[in-house]
Amino acid sequence: MSSANSFGQIFRVTSFGESHGTALGCVIEGCPAGVEISTATIQTALNRRRPGQAPWVSARGEKDDVEILSGIFEGRSLGTPIAAIVRNNDAKSEDYATIEAALKLGGNPRIGHSDDVWRSKFGHSDVRGGGRSSGRETLARVIAGAIAREVVRAISPSTRVVAFASAIGTETLTTGERSDFLRSANESKDVESLTDTYTARFPSKSRGSIIEELLVSAVKEGRSYGGKAELSVLLPPKGLGQPVFHKLKADLAAAYFGVGATAGVDFGAGFDSVDKEGTAFHNSTVGGESVYGGIRGGISTGEPIVAHVAFKPTSTVMDLAKKGRHDPCIVPRALPVLEAMTWLVICDHLLWSRLDKI
Repeated sequence: MSSANSFGQIFRVTSFGESHGTALGCVIEGCPAGVEISTATIQTALNRRRPGQAPWVSARGEKDDVEILSGIFEGRSLGTPIAAIVRNNDAKSEDYATIEAALKLGGNPRIGHSDDVWRSKFGHSDVRGGGRSSGRETLARVIAGAIAREVVRAISPSTRVVAFASAIGTETLTTGERSDFLRSANESKDVESLTDTYTARFPSKSRGSIIEELLVSAVKEGRSYGGKAELSVLLPPKGLGQPVFHKLKADLAAAYFGVGATAGVDFGAGFDSVDKEGTAFHNSTVGGESVYGGIRGGISTGEPIVAHVAFKPTSTVMDLAKKGRHDPCIVPRALPVLEAMTWLVICDHLLWSRLDKI
């Protein structure tokens, strides 16, 4: 029986740790030897995900400094298991005493959270900060994704992944704003930094102040909002994905649905295609892109891979939100996690594709 804490077939990642435990981290197996991997590269990725970046994100004071324990020597992978951790320094476990007490009485004091179902399933669970179900676990995925990115770039240097918020609450990118941003992304060598120049990673030049006011007000009032992320894999390798049980879009969807608060995933035209007539649909494009999202028959075509991920509003609201350290909208900080999961899937399938034929 394989571990439910592991992800991937060839490039395999096992995540460990709880929100208020000593540390969180991951063990990576299947990383080829000789890949250039710097601690600074991993740290940059973690810094994009960590709390405390803006007035509207969790104020938990974690620096998220990465420690490499094994598998990398003199800046290159050894081909042996890579282990990395981030130690917790600002846990406030006492904040969860009332939740623990309520769970013992069979209640569920945090509607929308999984405290009660974890306790019901396992009989014994760590309620502090959500334990293993906390969004803090995703830092392990970001570490692994940063390493996967270096593997992919060693084989396919032109491949890039960009994620941005296409909707936050009632604010949605216009077609023109999306096109302008993607045009810039296609010309940029550092697409992550490009996204980070926008408020809440919502690439609108005119609505940054509106987004900021919405999220700052949500923090003060204990409200939360959902949103939508869009991801593009630019210049992906052709031929990634297996035709039956590990279609590329199936593994990408599993990667995205494994991120907390994900409510829906589609590719290319996605749900917008259901009311279209076939002869017109299959000869059309969406904004100049393939209606299939760069994947046909479960296999990448070499065109941009386009995915959309919907997130529900953050579960902690009203008094609990005002007293705690929570994000009023998960989308801005989820984007580096979605990018990491994309790199993991692309890396896994890229290595796997080398076994498909002589």
